[in-house]
Amino acid sequence: MGKQMTEMLKGTLEGIILGILAVSPAYGYDITARLREQGFTEIAEGTVYALLVRIEKRGLVDVEKVPSEKGPPRKVYTLNTQGAEYLDEFWGTWGFLASRIEQLQQLVKHPHEGDPS
Repeated sequence: MGKQMTEMLKGTLEGIILGILAVSPAYGYDITARLREQGFTEIAEGTVYALLVRIEKRGLVDVEKVPSEKGPPRKVYTLNTQGAEYLDEFWGTWGFLASRIEQLQQLVKHPHEGDPS
């Protein structure tokens, strides 16, 4: 993963994980697998687990320990009401930024469009 991608993900990965949990509850490895299915192939599991600890401490998810056939109980994360509100705000912010960046990109590509001179 390029350095620029890593830097951009720092501010958005938390919202992306909450978005995954909005679809269905999941445990850490499952979240990492879903991220990889979405093209985030180089995200380390440690990064995901660190973010899960942070969003748990912030009260954005509910956590349930579920027995596992393959080892110790798994922590399954579920988006709660506070997390859903945070996610709504994230999507609003994301939409604002994406539209402004798109406008800027169009201006850079076509600097004289709309210019009456």
